[in-house]
Amino acid sequence: MIRLRKEKPAIAPHPHGGFLVLDKPAGPSSHEVTAWVKRMYGEKAGHSGTLDPFATGVLVIAIGKAVKLLQAIAKSDKEYVGVARFSKEPNKEKLLRLFGEFTGKIYQTPPKESAVKKQLRIREIYSLKLLEISGRYALFRTACQHGTYIRTLVKDIGEIIGNKAELVELRRTRAGSFGEGDAVILQDVADANDRWALLKPMESLPLKKIVVGNKAINAITYGAKLARPGVIALDEGIVPGEMVMLMTAAGQIIGLAAAEMGSKEAAAAKSGIVAKPIRIVMGRDLFPKWK
Repeated sequence: MIRLRKEKPAIAPHPHGGFLVLDKPAGPSSHEVTAWVKRMYGEKAGHSGTLDPFATGVLVIAIGKAVKLLQAIAKSDKEYVGVARFSKEPNKEKLLRLFGEFTGKIYQTPPKESAVKKQLRIREIYSLKLLEISGRYALFRTACQHGTYIRTLVKDIGEIIGNKAELVELRRTRAGSFGEGDAVILQDVADANDRWALLKPMESLPLKKIVVGNKAINAITYGAKLARPGVIALDEGIVPGEMVMLMTAAGQIIGLAAAEMGSKEAAAAKSGIVAKPIRIVMGRDLFPKWK
């Protein structure tokens, strides 16, 4: 982190919210599971990315003020383990070669089961590994860009290899920085004496950070852009347009912002706009007004 100046941390009442990392069971839809969680917490809730009813695994549900931060997780990378069923036993060597060809940027059209517009899009497959073949079934693992349809990926592989394929099992093992080890089951939530203790803090988002001076925070909660004099530290490697977290010196989240300057440019500058707020969770009038 690049530190530009020191400032005594001031602590404000923490926004009420957090992330529940749920191990979704097969059967219910992501919407149904989120509705159950919403009733348990008695707060607004939303999930970060749909899993098909038959799929299991990591479903991140935002509770309370954290709903405002969902876009940061929805746009994060995902990892899956799945089972593809072919019309006939596939040739392992051909399948391995084809998996290599499907690594990188690919074109996809969302499947008919999806609720989104059916238009061609580009998504990136970071890795696609064949783990095992047993008869007509192939077990695989993939890491991919958000918005990648694994059902479509399997179907397209089958068409190219000339061996019709469908996705019969799917498990999400990671969403952004949240993995299977962070997940709890619905029964854990129902049985918990303190359900809020199950939540991951809003500050756990996998984003680079800009630390804001106390005197600039209140203006930001009213929608003001973050100017260079209001920055006391920032992570290295930030680039213009990148989504970042705005933080207090005490380590509390203020909200999300789009960087207007890169880290090196911001560190060298004495004036100018460093970031533009996107979503704010910090309450207003908790810090001194800007003079």
